[in-house]
Amino acid sequence: MVKHVILWKLKDELDAGRKNEVKAGIKEGLEGLKGRIPGLVDIHVYTDSLASSNADVMLDSTFESEEALKGYAVHPEHVAVADGKVRPYTQTRTCMDFEV
Repeated sequence: MVKHVILWKLKDELDAGRKNEVKAGIKEGLEGLKGRIPGLVDIHVYTDSLASSNADVMLDSTFESEEALKGYAVHPEHVAVADGKVRPYTQTRTCMDFEV
């Protein structure tokens, strides 16, 4: 099994209301991929961070293998969510992939 964890910081120019909308869209879009992408075992998006956090959104996903993760990265449904709901609104992305 492979874990794929991402932390995003949203763009500073987004006001609080817009950030909440964006977070909801990211959560809905990414969690909606469960059962739609081969090898994706589990996927959760966390958007309610404590004030001590320096990230706005966290993706915690699990894949059957590293090959499944590579397939997810280029899967058209994932790319559509990333291009439509994530990338336009994020200023930084930090990723860690590891075996469990």
